[in-house]
Amino acid sequence: MNPDTAALRRARIGVFATFATSGFVMGAWAAALPSVDHRLGLGEARLGTLLLLIQVVGLVTMFAAGRIADRITTRGLLRWTGPATQLVLIAPALAPSYETLLLCGALYGVGVGFVEVGLNAHSVELERYYKRPIVSSFHGFWSLGGAVAGALTSLGLTLGLGNQAMLVIAAVACAVIFAVFTRPLLPPPPDLTPSTDPGTPARAARLGAVALGAMFVLGLGGHLIESGAIDWANLHAARVLHADEVLAPLSYTVFACAMTVFRLLGDPIRARLGPGRALLSAGAVAAAGYVLVLVSARDGGLPLAWAGWILAGSGIALIVPVLFSAMGEAGGSSSNIALISISGSAGLLIGPAAIGYIGAASDLTVGLMVPAVLAVFVALAGPITMRNLLRGRVPLPAERTAVTRAD
Repeated sequence: MNPDTAALRRARIGVFATFATSGFVMGAWAAALPSVDHRLGLGEARLGTLLLLIQVVGLVTMFAAGRIADRITTRGLLRWTGPATQLVLIAPALAPSYETLLLCGALYGVGVGFVEVGLNAHSVELERYYKRPIVSSFHGFWSLGGAVAGALTSLGLTLGLGNQAMLVIAAVACAVIFAVFTRPLLPPPPDLTPSTDPGTPARAARLGAVALGAMFVLGLGGHLIESGAIDWANLHAARVLHADEVLAPLSYTVFACAMTVFRLLGDPIRARLGPGRALLSAGAVAAAGYVLVLVSARDGGLPLAWAGWILAGSGIALIVPVLFSAMGEAGGSSSNIALISISGSAGLLIGPAAIGYIGAASDLTVGLMVPAVLAVFVALAGPITMRNLLRGRVPLPAERTAVTRAD
């Protein structure tokens, strides 16, 4: 039985709120890192170990999260783990020593793994109810949540509030928000509920053996492209372009703003283009952006690099939401959808180091050729993968007709 319009809208508001809250918590944690570093005297090596631990634990947790969601539904997963994950933020805020901080970081990584899989899988389920693309805008709200957290942290520090106090307040407030806004979430739609049809297992096995592997590679490549900007945009401006220390940080800022805007606008774009052409366009735009960044080292300087990061962010914005949506359209289970989250964490884990090692062996401009090449790969392989994944599937109505105006 399909929910009525009011129930769908309540559920959609709930998903918007939980994505924004999750992004806010991530942003609050990132903004608090300098304070935690100073309070415990961590230094670069121990801080790096902490961040790596959170990523690795989160990555491992995602494997289990997809299977748990298959059993108790994504709604159940988010209701149980969402508020608890926000409260866990209190632990690293109050940790009295480095050893305790590592334990707290591991717990936080577990929560991140559960919430990321639950949110992304549930957004796909809700899109199946709506029968038109809506996933990209959720990712845009995640980015907005992170930006708001950074701004509020700066405001709080200006007003004399301590970082520990702000993290505790943020953790409690976000736990309450998560508990409230997961209430209207819906059960999975019938087309994403496991079928007893004897023909289904064979189809699922073929999907898992062939198309899911290609989707994992695309997800890995897409996040490697993104990591090139997240971790190296500002360093490229400072080290390669010799930008002023005030201007260099704006490289990532313009990238993040472009990515947020195009994630908010991405659903109508995908509705017009369909998943295959959306990936072709996204990869091509991201590749063009990286080309401008690479060329800026010889001519054009910082303005040309900023133009490149804006293009790169605009293209990258569409890649991951399209992959999640396509997995749902193919009838993928929560475990299958979790593969995209896993590939994302792996890409963000591997990407910065790979670019750094290549840059150390030659220079950073050569290192940034890696995401440029991967963007071309997404543009070429994306449409082929979409055709194979969705062969015989009925596309979303909005992808067959004109765009339906959003609610």
